[in-house]
Amino acid sequence: MGKTAALTVVQKTTIDTLHKEGKTQKVIAKEAGCSQRSVSKHINREAKGRKRCGRKKCTSNRDNRTLERIVKQNPFKNVGEIHKEWTAAGVSASRTTTHRHMQDMGLSCRIPCVKPLLNNRQRQKHLAWAKDKKDQTAAEWSKVMCSDESKFCISFGNQGPRVWRKRGEAQNPCCLRSSVKFPQSVMVWGAMSSAGVGPLCFLRSKVNASIYQDVLEHFMLPAADQLYGDADFIFQQDLAPAHSAKATSTWFKDHGIPVLNWPANSPDLNPIENLWGIVKRKMRYARPNNAEELKATIRATWALITPEQCHRLIDSMPRRIAAVIQAKGAPTKY
Repeated sequence: MGKTAALTVVQKTTIDTLHKEGKTQKVIAKEAGCSQRSVSKHINREAKGRKRCGRKKCTSNRDNRTLERIVKQNPFKNVGEIHKEWTAAGVSASRTTTHRHMQDMGLSCRIPCVKPLLNNRQRQKHLAWAKDKKDQTAAEWSKVMCSDESKFCISFGNQGPRVWRKRGEAQNPCCLRSSVKFPQSVMVWGAMSSAGVGPLCFLRSKVNASIYQDVLEHFMLPAADQLYGDADFIFQQDLAPAHSAKATSTWFKDHGIPVLNWPANSPDLNPIENLWGIVKRKMRYARPNNAEELKATIRATWALITPEQCHRLIDSMPRRIAAVIQAKGAPTKY
């Protein structure tokens, strides 16, 4: 039978804590993320007072706390920089030991998520908005039509797939992923509700209040007829200058369309942001050669969005709001 994997410091602490609470070994193994055999061996070793064999540790608990403080001060440093700062604090350890201690603390190197920067005032508004909407049900959110613009490029950077090829085929045109210095791109406006998606609008120039009102007239109103019929709805938009202009507000009043108040820099609250992500992932393997082919691909992919997908996204609104409240107005996983 193979050896059991070595437990990390975090796992050992979890096992000790749950064991003192009287939890079963099966429950402890599930919570600690290890095998039940590892849990049993650790508990028995601690009960008998047996110590691990092997070389004595070169760092003390105080040294480990210093390392943890260094990482928390700037988690974007690489292992080499952290090791240099740790040894400068008087700790005698190799770079490999530094890396191993960081892993024992439960730290892993990951690609950071990209979220909009929120200042304190925006966070407070974010939180206040969420608290005001916390009792709104998914059925009530189904009356909201969400809208947004998104940029699509011919080149999708590192999102493209890997290629299977033989030796010597690296320069074969069939195995190349094209890149250009200034890739063509298109800006798209779209809308969705729990019933599905509306028609897309490709924007030819920078959007001002006049152009945005044309979009509302020729694309938003038909989308509302398609998704709601004669039923009432509430329109959602972000706080872009063209959206919050006085002329645009007058347009909504003249057409009798209520607009949902919306906090600034809050894409995690807008389900259509996730819909754009779905479309771009589906287009990952597409290779349009020009802007017209790109538009055709976007239209075809948008048409594949099902009402069930939209319904699930709208149903997530209460969970999004709860996440904002829990994060005290900070960006969430959505």
